[in-house]
Amino acid sequence: MRKWGVRMIKTIIFDLGKVIIPFDFKRGYTRMAPLCGYTAEEIPKRLSTSDLVTRFETGAMEPQAFVNELSAILGIESDYDQFCDIWTSIFLPETLISEEFVKALRRKYRMLVLSNTNAIHFEMVWKAYPILHQFDDYVLSYKVGALKPSPLIYREAIRKAQCAPEQCFFTDDIAAYVEGARQEGIDAVQFENAAQIERELQNRGISW
Repeated sequence: MRKWGVRMIKTIIFDLGKVIIPFDFKRGYTRMAPLCGYTAEEIPKRLSTSDLVTRFETGAMEPQAFVNELSAILGIESDYDQFCDIWTSIFLPETLISEEFVKALRRKYRMLVLSNTNAIHFEMVWKAYPILHQFDDYVLSYKVGALKPSPLIYREAIRKAQCAPEQCFFTDDIAAYVEGARQEGIDAVQFENAAQIERELQNRGISW
């Protein structure tokens, strides 16, 4: 594999879900099922008939409006706090990369999070996972108004990276989102695990 110059990469960008923090939507659907007339398997199929989640993750609606509309679609009766507790139960406690790893990288490189997410999820993970406080900035779909793989969200990441696209390294667990980043000139690889990403960084002359 090609060795990259030590000074080439200036900003390292991580996806959030399944790169920093693992999640499993089934956890939320399982808790939601007793509150509505659908099974855990039927809930995502029901939600897929609406663009509700897309609107929420692009910031087109406020959290309370989202909760109200989703509750109406599924016939759920719950208060806002109870719903948010269920909606955020998808996240698992142990991160996929360590806080010490991010902290060490940040001593030499600018660090960003680039994520398709929503206001309820991000507020929760910000409070629950101190690792997120080790990043310099955050490119979030509901703030940008665009979802990966839209060019708009990668261009916002490049702006916040404060360097040229080819000086950014990005990793995401979804191949289409990696390709979207490459289309904008970003050096990007698909995330498999922490050891693999460490190797990818080392191959680019990145040390920590």
